[in-house]
Amino acid sequence: MSTVSSADTVAPVGPAGVIEPVDADPLVAARERFFASSAGTSGYPSTDVRACAGGELLQLMEAEYGPSSWPLTTSGEPTLDRNDAAVASLRRACRLAVPLSPEALLAHTRGGPRLEAVVAEMWPGAVQWHGREHAEALLRNLLMTASDTATSAFFLNLAVAAELRPLTASETAELADSTKDRTVRHAAWRYLYLLPDGPERLPDPSAAEGVYERLLIVPPTVPIDWDDARPGQLIAQTMLLGRLDRPGEGLSGGLSVLLGGLGDRLAVTEGIAGVVTLVAAGHDDLERDPRTAFERGPGHWVLRLPVDAAGPPSPSDIALHRSALAWWAARLLGNMTRPLDILHVRYADDGSLAMAEAAARVGARLVFTAAPDPHRHLADRHAHRAPLRDAEAAEELRHDVHRIFVADRLVDRADAVVAIPGQGGTQELVRHFPVLAGLNDGTGPSAIPEGIAPYRPAPDEGKQREALLSALFAGGHRSHALDPAERHLPLLLNVGRLHPVKQQDLLVQAWLATGAYMTTTLVLIGGGPPPGTAAENAMRARIRSLLLGYPRARSRFALLPALPNESVRRLQRALADPANGIRAWYVCPSVKEEFGIAVLEAMEAGLPAAGPTRGGVTHYLRDGVNGILLDTSSAAGVAKGLRRMAALPEGDRTRFARAGRDVVTTRYSIDVMANALARQYSAVRKTDQP
Repeated sequence: MSTVSSADTVAPVGPAGVIEPVDADPLVAARERFFASSAGTSGYPSTDVRACAGGELLQLMEAEYGPSSWPLTTSGEPTLDRNDAAVASLRRACRLAVPLSPEALLAHTRGGPRLEAVVAEMWPGAVQWHGREHAEALLRNLLMTASDTATSAFFLNLAVAAELRPLTASETAELADSTKDRTVRHAAWRYLYLLPDGPERLPDPSAAEGVYERLLIVPPTVPIDWDDARPGQLIAQTMLLGRLDRPGEGLSGGLSVLLGGLGDRLAVTEGIAGVVTLVAAGHDDLERDPRTAFERGPGHWVLRLPVDAAGPPSPSDIALHRSALAWWAARLLGNMTRPLDILHVRYADDGSLAMAEAAARVGARLVFTAAPDPHRHLADRHAHRAPLRDAEAAEELRHDVHRIFVADRLVDRADAVVAIPGQGGTQELVRHFPVLAGLNDGTGPSAIPEGIAPYRPAPDEGKQREALLSALFAGGHRSHALDPAERHLPLLLNVGRLHPVKQQDLLVQAWLATGAYMTTTLVLIGGGPPPGTAAENAMRARIRSLLLGYPRARSRFALLPALPNESVRRLQRALADPANGIRAWYVCPSVKEEFGIAVLEAMEAGLPAAGPTRGGVTHYLRDGVNGILLDTSSAAGVAKGLRRMAALPEGDRTRFARAGRDVVTTRYSIDVMANALARQYSAVRKTDQP
């Protein structure tokens, strides 16, 4: 077990007077104690967590992971409200597999999505322990006496999840016809598909309000034609946040690039019969393109799950779509001509829980890629905030704590857990997930190296590169182009979605504060077209505000909208080509990157790179060897990195670029990743065979 020393903590004394190791993270301490106790081991915590943090964080930790041998709360602090206490208590019972009765569970139905999520997780166990007839009768009574529509939808979703039939088809149709609430109406329609005479009670498609309801009334077929002669497993992977084909816009980022290339490569890898990438499609997407599925490449299909929203749901809203997403995924995957073998999820949110539920319904194995996020920054971000005074911060804290619970559930549900490799292997992951420590003879979960797809030049590659450079240097009076007279200056490039975690504003602030705008140009690529998301608009406004006091910097700064991935990679090659006479760096100022696909692509193109010390970038970017690591926790840290880059001799810059390209091309190919995953998928299948 990895430990971190702290001068501010006192190591507790374990059995026989042995001093236990100290870990300064209160979340780690609480989870170590909880999982050790539940496993029947000594249960001694690794630190007195009172010395590490205060306020709401500790109250939530104590409520969820159980009281320690000392009180965590401080006299005079507000206590948690009833909903927080209920959520924490149920999560604790869920982790301990306490078989609560259906009545005890359904006493908690008016606490919002986070409470509903833990009730939904415990519901199958309650039905199994106390009997289907009992649960069915309870749901019927609750549905017949429900006083509000929100609980009616939730009860119907629980019935669908456990395949219970508390209402008749006529009763359900009457409920759907009498309500103006879309959530209840849709839940009732999904429930009708459970009943032998249910589908015939659905309304005529002409009565549907929009494309989503039309699809719900007449579910689409799955026009995927699998090559039955191809041996191997059928794999599904998920990307429900953002759009697969538009990286850099909204929530679409490196994961869309990764999964697109990975799906293409996996589909032609030995042992893999085909790949399905599951994406979410909202009203606007479905109106533009009504297809349920399309073939992206040989054997790689994109399957679109309808969502009752304008576009793919946000991380804060996806919990509202959990039941619907599970239903759509199970129905569409279950209707394929070839059964699904593996479903692979990569994000700790309610969308992944929905996919885990769908996998169970269609009989597929579940693989989860776990990451130590948001665990590793929870204490830093939330520990010392004043309790219950900042509503936004309080909601952010609860969202992060919820994601940790979701990650635990995915680990518990998964047939295999894999990790993103980091510096020190998987030690950090095991530190935050104590239950993973015993995997692979005590070494933790397998680490699957991520990679990038090979770049494929266009037939007129040179012409296209020059066109991109000409557009980039088309005039400093434009916000999306640089002054052509500045082409001789060193150029700093960053590519990514406009979002607080990417911290493009911090890079601009450091660029201005250090005076780097006097000697370099700065190009940011990312963000969708107007009107844009709230996060994109806020980032653009912040950058405009920073530039106001620096008129000379404006002609040396460009903010381009997101470009197709092949255009980004082509531009990177044009900037790296010595023949074009541009000395360029790739700079990533993100708070952290789980792996940093954009950084890898820049290094592979031949650009020297600077990236954050937090996250997975340190696994392949070695400071002073093939790039520079930045302290991105503040503008001062980024500024220090920019000064260091400016002071480097040209020979070092060239050496970093060459070494970076070598490490990416030899170790981080998409082929390596696909082959490693194919072996992992094969192992999952074999462990379940007699």
